[in-house]
Amino acid sequence: MNRTVKNLLKTAEVAIGTGLYLLNHSDKAKRMVADRLGDQVDDLRDRLGDLRDRASDKYDVAADRVVRVGIALLFAPAKGDDTRAALANKARELGDNVRQRQGAQTHPATGTRTFPATGTGD
Repeated sequence: MNRTVKNLLKTAEVAIGTGLYLLNHSDKAKRMVADRLGDQVDDLRDRLGDLRDRASDKYDVAADRVVRVGIALLFAPAKGDDTRAALANKARELGDNVRQRQGAQTHPATGTRTFPATGTGD
């Protein structure tokens, strides 16, 4: 055999061997990726299930509170206008308490109240 044919056969042998090696490892890589992806999907399902449970619990608590407030309003001893005014006053008091806890300050010259900025990312 001449030298060119031998080189061509050797090149073909290397190319075929390389192709078989890559095919073999690509199957292993596919299995590894599939296993990892399966694990991640399972983890995501678990986390979504936890979130669903937490949301359901929060909804149940909120619904229970709404029912209690509704019943309290139905059986309130005062008239509707008086009850609404009392609720508005309580809401104002609650807002004032929150503002005081957040550090509301009164400007000495103008007498206006200022509140610290929130949500600035600092």
